[in-house]
Formats: sequence, structure tokens, C-alpha cells
Amino acid sequence: MIAKKKEFIYKGKTIKELQELEVREFAKYLRSRQRRTLLRNFQKIEGFINRAKAKLEKGKSIRTHFRDLVVVPSMVGMKISIYDGHNFVPVEITGEMLGHKFGEFAPTRQRIKHSKAGVGATKGTKHKSKK
Repeated sequence: MIAKKKEFIYKGKTIKELQELEVREFAKYLRSRQRRTLLRNFQKIEGFINRAKAKLEKGKSIRTHFRDLVVVPSMVGMKISIYDGHNFVPVEITGEMLGHKFGEFAPTRQRIKHSKAGVGATKGTKHKSKK
């Protein structure tokens, strides 16, 4: 038996159907916080999409500092580098990311990797020489 790849559906609509909608129409399918953010930053999102498509046509990569933009269906499939405060994190936009903000995919704080305790940090190494 060959397993059939399951098609992604968002609130009863396929990606193709969602991409045909305008950004304001897509906002109706979001939760209230995302809808409010999307409608308030409507021009910013439209401008970003237009610039991104122009860059993709030229073959350039898309780099952005916008961490507060909501992912909309017309962005699905794009490869965007999002600034995390130190460097740009490459992210490929998928259907599961719809309604989330860019900043969620580029964490600003790295995971802490603890190593063993240094000399003088524990009672067993208190009287060792520090040479």
C-alpha cells in the first residue's frame, strides 16, 4: 500500500483556495488577535509581499527585520531570512505557519548549554590550585 500524502487544510480551505483570497478576506479565518494585527498592518504586509515577489523574480534572497508580520497564504513556499537580533535565520514558510508571526520562527535567545563546573565552583575543588 502506498501512503497518500495528506493535503493541508486550514479552517476547511486548501492552500490554493486561500491563496486566491485577498489578505483582508483571509483575515476572517484568523483568531481575533491575529485578525486585529493583520488588519492594522495591512499596508505593511501588502508592501512586504510585493517587495518579496519582486526580489524572488530577480533571484535574490529575502531578508527582513519585520518580526511582527502575520504569515498569510501568499507567503507560503517563500524562503525568508528573519533577523533574530544577531543574524538572519532562514525559514521556509509552510501552511502550518498561517496566522503566526515571523518572530515565532526566529528565537532571539539561544538555548543555554551548561558544561561542567569550573575550578572553585564546588566544595571539592575549593582548595585546588588555579594554575
